[in-house]
Amino acid sequence: MRIYLLLLAVFAALGFGSTSTPPKPYIISYPDDTDASVIHQARKAIEDAGGVIEHEYTLIKALAVKASKTMLEPVQAMGTEHNVLIEEDQTISIADSS
Repeated sequence: MRIYLLLLAVFAALGFGSTSTPPKPYIISYPDDTDASVIHQARKAIEDAGGVIEHEYTLIKALAVKASKTMLEPVQAMGTEHNVLIEEDQTISIADSS
């Protein structure tokens, strides 16, 4: 009986059965007229939540991040007035037509 309790404690400590969503790659983009301070706030919110900024685009106002959905909730809330677009990053391919 003690071994089962010990195993249960170990699994709980390691986070098995955790309900948090695993980090995924996302692209967060803003309209061109968005102030740089808004993007800086989004960056800080993601990093403070434990997310990782993988790339900051310069041609467009966007960030490539690795975060969970719950980590992105503050950015979504802050971005409602700035028309933020948060999309899961994914590979897109074109089927060979021949």
